[in-house]
Amino acid sequence: MLQYYAKLWWVVALRGLFAVIFGFCAFFAPIVTLAALVIVFGAYAAADGLVALLMAISGKDRETSDRWILALQGLLGLGVGALTWFSPAITALSLLLYIAAWSLATGVLQIVAAIRLRKEIPNEWWLILAGLVSIAFAFLVLWQPVAGALAVLWLIGSWAIVCGILLIGVGLRLRRARPDAARVQPA
Repeated sequence: MLQYYAKLWWVVALRGLFAVIFGFCAFFAPIVTLAALVIVFGAYAAADGLVALLMAISGKDRETSDRWILALQGLLGLGVGALTWFSPAITALSLLLYIAAWSLATGVLQIVAAIRLRKEIPNEWWLILAGLVSIAFAFLVLWQPVAGALAVLWLIGSWAIVCGILLIGVGLRLRRARPDAARVQPA
């Protein structure tokens, strides 16, 4: 596992850098950040629904009795996309709940990864700490989801900056943990 992570150390660090950038955007342009999240989600839901619906319609020449499932998925996606455009507040609240669930799952998985890496690299607590911050963030968002978009965005921004810095730290530690054969030799 260490060799896999060490080979891709830069991906972990890049993920952290993107999180830090997103966090600063949440602080300095919170309304734009929330609007962008809602618009991207709505566009994705509508596009996904349209593709699923097209798949269901285009499959009519085949003998498939399960096309109704794709059609239903398509209609659901189009409906959620439309709901996003006509009621962005509900979408923003739902998106916060999705973010909380994602953060909780990510935090647990980061802790699991750190426990698996504990014998292979020193100071795996960086990854454990990133996981604990993600779990704490999830519980805070679930505890007060309607506390205000600005406060929640600042919480999201803080979480993204802290986790981003921790992930950059993990990436740099993984870079140093690479086996000698995996290190890029200058020409």
